[in-house]
Amino acid sequence: MPWRERGRFTARMTAQHITPFPAGTHGRPGTRDGLAARDRYAWVAPLVATVLLCPLGPAAVFLGGLSVMATDGCGPDHCPQALTTSLEWIYGLLFFGAPVAFKAWVTAWALPWTRRWAAARAVAAAVSLLPLIVLLLVFSLPAP
Repeated sequence: MPWRERGRFTARMTAQHITPFPAGTHGRPGTRDGLAARDRYAWVAPLVATVLLCPLGPAAVFLGGLSVMATDGCGPDHCPQALTTSLEWIYGLLFFGAPVAFKAWVTAWALPWTRRWAAARAVAAAVSLLPLIVLLLVFSLPAP
């Protein structure tokens, strides 16, 4: 039977052919269930980063600034290579890592609070804590 005789393209659609959007998409086509939903725990990762950065951030800057006094005993030219390498890492992290950490911290708070952005928010919060490696370097400086 040819398609013109069946009325395949000219017949009206019945109710069984009309389907609503899937549940949980809120009328937005192309979204999957759950990804567009609001994340109840979106505040946890940025808050943990904030709580850790408030006391440890200034301590890292202060102790990193004082770490240059480790070269007082050997003078600037006669210090071991391990000490000068550690000091270069400390000041590199303070100079280049602080702006990156601040931007990552702001990003962790500014990302949309949906489940879709949960992983990116956790990564941004973790990156904002990387300059705290300065404390590890300061407390493990080699002897001059």
